[in-house]
Amino acid sequence: KRWAVYAKPPFAGPQAVLAYLSRYTHRVAISNRRLIAFDEKGVTFRYKDYRRDGVERQRAMTLTADEFIRRFLLHVLPRGFHRIRHYGLLAGTARKASLALARELLNVAPPPEDDAPEGPADVRPPCPCCGGRMVVIERFERWCQPRAPPASRAPNRENAP
Repeated sequence: KRWAVYAKPPFAGPQAVLAYLSRYTHRVAISNRRLIAFDEKGVTFRYKDYRRDGVERQRAMTLTADEFIRRFLLHVLPRGFHRIRHYGLLAGTARKASLALARELLNVAPPPEDDAPEGPADVRPPCPCCGGRMVVIERFERWCQPRAPPASRAPNRENAP
């Protein structure tokens, strides 16, 4: 479908646009406190550069408004999808330690540990298309040509019972 965007300058200026957008950003892609400025140059925000250490890790970036909105919309989920994040006790790296401390403080017995060995590790290679485990149908000896599949023969109707 063809469509057109009707856009006009905001009545209250760029600050009102930044305030409006910031109410919706804290749950999606960027928190309010990371937004620094919005002016004629574009949107300025803070980010972490993981390739640097120390004070240089926190950096600021200015993008044009169009580019900022484009990147922002990459993080908006389609209708019907929900973002699930674990935080607090269930935060990723501290999950085991936090739950152990909570159990200790609540005087709850830790869950029983299963020392039973798990089944054999699945060593089948992943499918390059779907990521599922491939099923090995046949293995070929090294330096040998694989044989052709058997020729399919039409059923002989004359000798059928």
